[in-house]
Amino acid sequence: QVQLVESGGGLVQTGGSLTLTCAASGITVSTTTVTWHRQAPGEQRRFVAEIGSPGWTYVADSVRGRFTIFRDNVKNVVSLEMNTLKSEDTAVYYCNIKRGPHDYWGQGTQVTVSS
Repeated sequence: QVQLVESGGGLVQTGGSLTLTCAASGITVSTTTVTWHRQAPGEQRRFVAEIGSPGWTYVADSVRGRFTIFRDNVKNVVSLEMNTLKSEDTAVYYCNIKRGPHDYWGQGTQVTVSS
């Protein structure tokens, strides 16, 4: 059974940094694409960043240059380093793995950026 658990969220001031972690069980993160999404209050869930099995990465335009996605194959986690945070980064952050017909999501971790 695949489980994803996000952690690392919290309250941070504008310009601050946080690193989120998505811990996976039941699946090896290095064998699949892992994606981070976020959902702000009243908005749709939106793509943030992804890392593919070979290690390539892609981040959304809105966070490029500020967010970095990376993977620790030993710990079987995918992390999202977020720098120069802005109020518009406030959201619940989710990690996601799609495998065949299955779509796995974690419970999310709240990030709140205050001015």
